[in-house]
Amino acid sequence: TILEMDTDVGGISKTVSYQDYLFDIGGHRFFTKYEEVQNLWDEILGDEFLTRPRLSRIYYGHKFYYYPLKPLNALTNLGVFTSAHVVLSYLYAQLRPYKDVENFEQWISNKFGKKLFNIFFKTYTEKVWGTPCSEIQADWAAQRIKGLSLGKAILNSLGFLKRGQVTTLIDEFQYPRKGPGQMWNRAKELIEEAGGSVRLNSCVNRIDLEGDRVVSVQFEKGGLPEVLRGEQFLSTLPLRELIKALNPQVPDAVREAAEGLKYRDFFTVGLIIDKPDIIPDNWIYIHSPDVRVGRIQNFKNWSPDMVPDPATTSLGLEYFCFDTDEIWHRDDRDLIALAAEEVEKLRFASREEVLDGIVIRSPKTYPVYDQGYARRVEIIRDYLSGIKNLQTMGRNGLHRYNNQDHSMLSALYAVRNIKGGGEDLDVWDINID
Repeated sequence: TILEMDTDVGGISKTVSYQDYLFDIGGHRFFTKYEEVQNLWDEILGDEFLTRPRLSRIYYGHKFYYYPLKPLNALTNLGVFTSAHVVLSYLYAQLRPYKDVENFEQWISNKFGKKLFNIFFKTYTEKVWGTPCSEIQADWAAQRIKGLSLGKAILNSLGFLKRGQVTTLIDEFQYPRKGPGQMWNRAKELIEEAGGSVRLNSCVNRIDLEGDRVVSVQFEKGGLPEVLRGEQFLSTLPLRELIKALNPQVPDAVREAAEGLKYRDFFTVGLIIDKPDIIPDNWIYIHSPDVRVGRIQNFKNWSPDMVPDPATTSLGLEYFCFDTDEIWHRDDRDLIALAAEEVEKLRFASREEVLDGIVIRSPKTYPVYDQGYARRVEIIRDYLSGIKNLQTMGRNGLHRYNNQDHSMLSALYAVRNIKGGGEDLDVWDINID
């Protein structure tokens, strides 16, 4: 039995349909080095996968920069003097790197040089996290940009790295024909065909313990309280909410650790635009500080089936914030107007060409890697390890900024632990290199 708080399955991987236009919340590349995850994707969706070429660029100073790096493009856009400064800054970083790297700024500067950090990484990253790069822990950079440096980016652009050797640099990926939610809708059907139950609009508010075991979960569905009993329990609840729901209450140190965990929220403004083509990219990163939007998805270029009318284009403008920020609580019409204004400011379309829009809010999308988060997670992990029939998994269940394949692998590990067979797999060990 699956309890899902939302009206749809998929979480931040669901696909939202509006006026027959399909919106992917975040843009989900299906690429993995884990054969068992790839096999599961193929088992669920089969021939519904498309192989898509990747084009993602950085928009900075009214110019587009290819990412992965193309040296000639970067040289032309930056100019000879700035490019020379970038190279000298990189060489200096190799000779005099930061020692005992603790934060994002230091990690990126060591990998790319301080000049490139200031041009390409600082503005976008601070839009995403709403905090200075010097206060973001290095763990996040190591996890999201692992294996990549300026040197490797140049070698890749010249053809000296094997295809797919560095995940950040892959140039094609798979994608469900009708967005990532197509996979989860099909998974729901398969679960129900096999006799399982997926209960939507079901909000867990209490998890009852007896000794070292979970005995039941209390939840609300349609405003009415219900109880679910079971032998094994898997949770993708954010760790903060999971600890809060446990009954009896946890020790003070564990409760305080959970209360100290932070999350970054975001919302997508989906715009339907009266233009057949705008940009050739799948998505672009908006590094310009004069607009609030951080990233823009171009859904037609993820899959043509995302857009019912080829004479139009749908864009997803992504805004990062905290749910306590004023912008999170604005009326949908105001947010659609803001997105239309920024699309015009970026010179992608005029406000008059915007035909319609939708706002999709996604709370607790990103677990925050602030100072002290690792110790807080360790305290919670130690406590949860004493509950014999409860396993956490997924991005928020581990408070780790995992990709979807890592999240799915954590679920596979959890299920294998339940089935037994001699293995004792630790879901917390996934994606820590």
